[in-house]
Amino acid sequence: MTEARHAGRNVYLLILCQGLLFINNTTLIAINGLVGFALAPTAALATIPVTAYVIGSALASAPIARMMRRYGRKTGFSVGAVFGMLGTALAALGAYHKLFWVVCLGTLIVGIYNACGQLYRFAAAEVAPLKFKERAISWVMAGGIIGGVVGPNLANHSKDLFPVTFAGSYAVLIVFSLAAIAVLQLVHFPAQTAQEKAGGGRPIGEIMRQPAFIVAALSATIGFGVMNLLMTATPLAMQMCSHPFSDAALVLEWHVIGMFAPSFFTGSLIKRYGVLNIIFIGVVLMFGCVGFALMGNDVMHFLGALFVLGVGWNFMFIGGTTLLLETYRPEEKNRVQGTNDLLVFVTMATSSFASGALITSRGWELLNFGALPFLVIAAVAVLWLMNQRRAASANARG
Repeated sequence: MTEARHAGRNVYLLILCQGLLFINNTTLIAINGLVGFALAPTAALATIPVTAYVIGSALASAPIARMMRRYGRKTGFSVGAVFGMLGTALAALGAYHKLFWVVCLGTLIVGIYNACGQLYRFAAAEVAPLKFKERAISWVMAGGIIGGVVGPNLANHSKDLFPVTFAGSYAVLIVFSLAAIAVLQLVHFPAQTAQEKAGGGRPIGEIMRQPAFIVAALSATIGFGVMNLLMTATPLAMQMCSHPFSDAALVLEWHVIGMFAPSFFTGSLIKRYGVLNIIFIGVVLMFGCVGFALMGNDVMHFLGALFVLGVGWNFMFIGGTTLLLETYRPEEKNRVQGTNDLLVFVTMATSSFASGALITSRGWELLNFGALPFLVIAAVAVLWLMNQRRAASANARG
């Protein structure tokens, strides 16, 4: 097998791993808020299962980065999938016995799987030839389409598998985590160099002060934070508007398709038009999502807003990931990737908790207005770095 074909095979396998991860993620997106609303002591705590999931991811980010530096990608990813199996089994048990805090503990453990799986995109850049890194990241992210199609439908068709609604939806996810472990054994990850294993490099504070890191991190954190704020609230908002769960599942399916379908060409767009331009377009699309959401509460308003939200997130997150690659040396990669994802997960935890409190106390419209200041910050940051790079280029030309 030639090196190019070998690399291509690894990328395809990582696409499948990404799909299996997002079957898990989108099923949880569809049901966690509703399970929380049914079991929580108060309505304001409805999104605690979502928040616990993200907190689990945040807590795992640094340990996972250290484990992958020491034992390699394959071991780290496989361990993450084992936690996925354990967490979904516990959440199923909690849902079946109507134990709210057991469900939350289960989703917190599943968050460890998510923390591992979010690094698939960086692994894609490592297995691909240098000139295809942007496309490899983009294509692996496209694997989330599998989750977008399967996840909401899986939640809808498995929700009554057991006498207690949604307990079966948690239980069937065990199978997909097991499948991810099997696929990972077929991936050939490049051996780490002695330099990478040793770690070291510049202090993390110095790395984080780079303008490119600041904008990359803001793009990822604000993109994910705003997306999570609105996405988490959507099933609850639609239930409050008397839309059936099947409609919410349809909206989430199109949202996740919007998140990942553009990945087939996002890498090419970045290569052609530049990473900062693509990030900025993503911010503009998110502004468009808010405008669409404020137009009405019909199913098509939710569907249109969430689809545009997904595309905006895609451009911001893949753009941010690509920009982040410019900021670190090989021996610094695990620390920088872990720090970046920790910032993302902390932001997501905050937004998911705020989502439940705001949607139950203030409503869908105010929730959308709350996203606008953060989008303004993202837009200003991108324009600032664009201006810096234009000035540097002009100075270099003399």
